[in-house]
Amino acid sequence: MKKALFTIGLLILSNTFMTFAWYGHLKFKQMNWFNNLGLVSIILISWGIALFEYSFQVPANRIGFNGNGGPFNLWQLKVIQEVITLVVFTIFSLIFFKNEAFRLNHFIGFFFLILAVYFIFKK
Repeated sequence: MKKALFTIGLLILSNTFMTFAWYGHLKFKQMNWFNNLGLVSIILISWGIALFEYSFQVPANRIGFNGNGGPFNLWQLKVIQEVITLVVFTIFSLIFFKNEAFRLNHFIGFFFLILAVYFIFKK
């Protein structure tokens, strides 16, 4: 249980950095000192943020993988990561992009993801 919680915690941290690396730059234009940066600069900044993502993602997968003594198989790790990604992204978009609405179709899609988790973990 301890390895499972540790793995999930690392995946949450990893996905938080990933979300900022992938989508945070869309808010950079609101900061004056980012206005003159070109695409290459934005990519390099995002890579710098993504380095932290990998610093949490790789240990999470190594600790959580049942081939290394962890509680999850490869499929379970991937589905957990995807669900965490969508939860983190939803929180991020609702906080930082207030003009993006959370709609019924998004809720329905998340419901099907919960079903996916159920079926992936079903023995």
